[in-house]
Amino acid sequence: MDPKQLEELRQKYIKNPPEGMTAKLVKGMTDSDLLDMHFFLIEDDDLDDDEFEEGFYIF
Repeated sequence: MDPKQLEELRQKYIKNPPEGMTAKLVKGMTDSDLLDMHFFLIEDDDLDDDEFEEGFYIF
């Protein structure tokens, strides 16, 4: 990801930090940590509400 995209992503999360984080924490994150957080937050966005991921589930 180029530096411009990283800065746009950082600004997005500074303006609206994820639950449990503050803008100050987001400002101090490394680029790698920022990308990891972003991936974690969006990884299930492609699933429909009624759709489960394939895998093993214990209920």
